[in-house]
Amino acid sequence: MNISEKTRRLLLPAVMLILLTGVKAVAQDATFTAQAPQAVVLGERFRITYKVNTRDAKEFRAPDMKSINILSGPNTSTSSSTSIYNGQVTSTYTLTYTYVAVATEEGDVSIDGATIKANGKQLTSNKLTIKVLPPDQASSQQQSQGQGSGQARQQQSSGQSSTAGSGEDLFMLATVDKTTVYEQEALLLTFKIYKLPSVDLQTMSSKMPDLKNFHVQEVELPQQKEFNLEHYNGRNYQTMVWLQYVLFPQHSGELEIPATPFEGVVAQRVENRSNDVFDMFFNSSRYVEVKRELTTRTIKINVKPLPQGKTNAFYGGVGDFNISSTINSTDVTANDAVTIRVILSGTGNLKLVKTPEIKFPQDFDIYDPKVENKYTIKGGRQTGNKVYEYLAIPRHAGQYTIPALEFQYFDPKSGSYKTLKTDEYTLNVAKGQGGGESQTSVSYVNKEDLKFVGQDVRFHSTPTVLKSTDVQFFGSFLFYLCLILPLAILLVLVLISRKRIADSANAAKVKVKKASSVATKRLKVARKLMKEGRKDDFYDEMMRALQGYFGDKLAIPVAELSKDNIEAELKRRNVSDEPVKLVIGLLDNCEFARYAPGDDSGKMDRLYEQAVSVIGQIEGSIK
Repeated sequence: MNISEKTRRLLLPAVMLILLTGVKAVAQDATFTAQAPQAVVLGERFRITYKVNTRDAKEFRAPDMKSINILSGPNTSTSSSTSIYNGQVTSTYTLTYTYVAVATEEGDVSIDGATIKANGKQLTSNKLTIKVLPPDQASSQQQSQGQGSGQARQQQSSGQSSTAGSGEDLFMLATVDKTTVYEQEALLLTFKIYKLPSVDLQTMSSKMPDLKNFHVQEVELPQQKEFNLEHYNGRNYQTMVWLQYVLFPQHSGELEIPATPFEGVVAQRVENRSNDVFDMFFNSSRYVEVKRELTTRTIKINVKPLPQGKTNAFYGGVGDFNISSTINSTDVTANDAVTIRVILSGTGNLKLVKTPEIKFPQDFDIYDPKVENKYTIKGGRQTGNKVYEYLAIPRHAGQYTIPALEFQYFDPKSGSYKTLKTDEYTLNVAKGQGGGESQTSVSYVNKEDLKFVGQDVRFHSTPTVLKSTDVQFFGSFLFYLCLILPLAILLVLVLISRKRIADSANAAKVKVKKASSVATKRLKVARKLMKEGRKDDFYDEMMRALQGYFGDKLAIPVAELSKDNIEAELKRRNVSDEPVKLVIGLLDNCEFARYAPGDDSGKMDRLYEQAVSVIGQIEGSIK
């Protein structure tokens, strides 16, 4: 049956209405945001954008941008999308105002928020702060010298860089926020990558530095790291914080943070010198991976001992602390549990602080305090609180005084000791049932069960009647049954255990044999994703393929699958050093490549070829 064009037009709205019946539209509040680079170079162009997420937007007014010249703008653009999920329609619409600008002065430039009228309301965007860096000295020298000497022109024509491999184009810098501290005072150690924009860094690998004289807390950094511009020694580098640690020196004297080695892999462009016309046209250049050894400098830390003045109330705290306490009740009966909760909060070496002592009356039963740690690393410092719960049980009626807990700590800022005190508590204990003692149930985790004085054992006498019997257990059927039955059960358990071990070994052998074929299937899927340009899905599939292959091939459980364990297992199986280095480099590449700048298609293709090559070498080394 043919349907006319006019009928189709009439039916289409009706069909859409039926499909969207029961679908709920989700409205979004209007937002207005401003974006710009954190750092720019004096005289170089950059973009400032303002975005509002509603169609009903008008009367856009930009702020006064001092020390910035506007080359063009505002240029407007729009984008929109609609999705339906679980019966909800979500529509997004973005109107963008873009300025192309150039900074005219060095230093920090502040830009006030812009304003716009959206959905009938006046909105103001966030403020912006842009750090304007001076021009790169090397670039300025090249411009002032013109073409330079004939030797420089020859280097440029052959595709060589004057700084390539010199250590100035790529290096790792280790810094600390202070070099003179007190014992147990925190300092922040930072490892930062510096590279010129022309350097195509693929991966970076390292091992934990040897910090045996310090208590170390690693700072959790974002998984998606980004490069930022920074002016250092007259050059403009792209920088990234690679590792950070909070260090607590454990003794006084001159301590050393040793030089730490890192290994980077750089994709270096090599000109094709072939005279073949087709090679010159289709493959004028290619990239090779070059390893670069980066080693940080040694850092000396002067650690001063804590001065005299410690009391018995000093429990090792160094920093800035506060203390408070609460009690569950001051009116109890004998044998009722009393709980005092003490909260130590602040910034310092919280993890290393010992448990303070509360001096309870002598006839109280005292139990080990329960300690709960609630601290984190924030701003390069350990901050948060520790919660102590002290449990005690009074055994007799009366009025008791629980003295204040004293906590002494050392404040590095003032260079002196300070003492904090909790509240003092007066405890009124009434007689319990049965002449002062009562049974009490206490839900508290301790090293021993609670005792109840006077009721641990109750004696109860009953009349005893002794009877003689001629039946003997020794030599009876029951005697031999009890003798043989444990041996029979033990034999059955041994047989079952051997069968399970054999089944597990067979399953492990099957995984080892199929490791290569399973990895090949996953690599095919990754290659398909690469051709479709799905970058994130490609790297995820590559990581699953590699982890699955090495886990099955080397019989490493998923929970223990790490680069160190893979390296150790390969060496245990007598795999030579070169394939092992290729394996570790491949895993580093897979983790780092998705965040590294450069050509995405080229990086994915190189990573895929490297994975195929490495798996082939491992298959040849391990039969």
